[in-house]
Amino acid sequence: MTIFTPTTAAETLSAVQWALAEEAPLEILGHGSKQSIGRPVQAEHTLDLSRLTGVTLYEPAELVLSAKAGTPLAEIEALLAENGQQFAFEPLDYGPLLGEAPGRGTIGGVLAANLAGPRRLKAGAARDHILGIHAVSGRGEAFKSGGRVVKNVTGYDLSKGLAGSWGTLAAVTDVTFKVLPAAETETTLAVRGLYDEQAVAAMALAMGSSAEVSSAAHLPYPAVARVNGGRFGSDAATLLRVEGFAPSVTARLAMLTALLKNAGPLEEIAGEKSRLLWGEVRDCAPFAGNDERPVWRVSMAPSDGHAMVMALRRQTAVDAFYDWQGGLAWLRMESGEPEADLMRALVKKHGGGHATLVRASAADRAALPVFQPQPPALAALSARLKGEFDPKAILNPGRMA
Repeated sequence: MTIFTPTTAAETLSAVQWALAEEAPLEILGHGSKQSIGRPVQAEHTLDLSRLTGVTLYEPAELVLSAKAGTPLAEIEALLAENGQQFAFEPLDYGPLLGEAPGRGTIGGVLAANLAGPRRLKAGAARDHILGIHAVSGRGEAFKSGGRVVKNVTGYDLSKGLAGSWGTLAAVTDVTFKVLPAAETETTLAVRGLYDEQAVAAMALAMGSSAEVSSAAHLPYPAVARVNGGRFGSDAATLLRVEGFAPSVTARLAMLTALLKNAGPLEEIAGEKSRLLWGEVRDCAPFAGNDERPVWRVSMAPSDGHAMVMALRRQTAVDAFYDWQGGLAWLRMESGEPEADLMRALVKKHGGGHATLVRASAADRAALPVFQPQPPALAALSARLKGEFDPKAILNPGRMA
């Protein structure tokens, strides 16, 4: 087994060209914080990009940041915070959910996994903020796409095309992201004691108002007891986040309070406590820890997710909570294959969606389709894309299919 640890883009290119010449598959890694997501990679050799680090450009006034792919996300976020800026798409940290230490993810991994957090409703995901990349394809060719300004995309936008490809199309060496000013303050309004269906209605009402809610989540029991230091107790909490300048937040919060005064008991969580709470929602804290029980991430229409979960609960044991106004359901199941088949059948029955197995034993990851199976036409298109970027299948083979 060979482990390549390049420190430059040229060394990365050389490693991939060797693998291509030898037809020796490579597992592409940063710090390995998301290594256990996806099917086990069928590769003997490793391309470790963790030494490919450093911020290469940061212009706060231009809202642009460039960094090498192995740069820790925590390091970049600290730099942004010093300048009152942030990644608006709020990338989640999978580490705690997978039994790892927090803060080990890299900026390259953010793009590879197309990460997003609770603010996706308003800000989108990583693919919506990437401006440019430098990368090495499975053909052993270095290429670049995009640039360092927002309006600099011509032809095919390969930067967005690599988002969510999990290292199966190219080894990214450098990335450039758009950054935005951080909110001056935030407050979360919690509506207590709602059932899932009531919570979805309340979130839809709030999101459709002029209160400019940036995030909406619902935590039923027992998930609600595992956040906020347990201070919520056992009563469900429907969370609505309002961000911006302090006077605006105060006015919009008053509007939201009047709108939902009859929905249930209301509670405000302000400032740093609100930020910490949404960090727990983002990182799936209710299901985090050294636990191999399967965790699924299911994206559906917000009006359909709770019905699917209710149908699932009638047939098997499952814990759940909701983000993205109910459009993202996090599920913790008790076992692998039988429950996976049941869950995917119910997703299809209740309007369709995408189910990704985020945490599971190695045996379950090898036996189950980890990512949502694609329709035949889309699967054929994906295979053609893989063939163009990586004809010898040397980059993370087997991880996605």
